[in-house]
Amino acid sequence: MVNYENALGKIEISEEYFSQLLGSVVPTCFGVAGMANTGFSQQVRSFLHKTKYYLDRGVNVVREDDGLVVELHIIVTYGVNISVVVESIVNKVRYTIEDATGLTVKTVNVFVDSMIS
Repeated sequence: MVNYENALGKIEISEEYFSQLLGSVVPTCFGVAGMANTGFSQQVRSFLHKTKYYLDRGVNVVREDDGLVVELHIIVTYGVNISVVVESIVNKVRYTIEDATGLTVKTVNVFVDSMIS
């Protein structure tokens, strides 16, 4: 749960909101074939429900004192320039979160877990 206070009062945003927001934005970026599972619980859930796609797959958001830390695990398509794809994702994620919530994004860590053709 991400908590912060402004002139209007106290605001609480769940981590599930960020996961679903980013899980719907990141796969639409050029060069991204999909999101990779992170952690044991996501791997078990994907194994049990093979046909269902979860928006929080590959997304982890943590609140720190000076902003949000976003961690993404992606699968890229073969032949794309990975540094350009990652830079595009970082810019899109930063803009999307700051526009939707008004919170500052400290860092966006993108991990390329695999590549498919």
